Amino acid sequence: MEKEILTKEKKLKEKEKAKKQVLLRLSPSLWEEIAAWAEDDFRSINGQIEYLLAECVKKRKGK
Repeated sequence: MEKEILTKEKKLKEKEKAKKQVLLRLSPSLWEEIAAWAEDDFRSINGQIEYLLAECVKKRKGK
């Protein structure tokens, strides 16, 4: 029984770690701003967008 619970917990953690793909349309000017910011922070553009979204969610939850 305990092994079954551990297996279910492991599967849930793996599912949470899986990344979802999202189609995102941005204006060229916003894309350029994010690209420059990402370069300053040594991130990819995708990484920068993910970072910004995560920070916004953390800020919102903190309220």
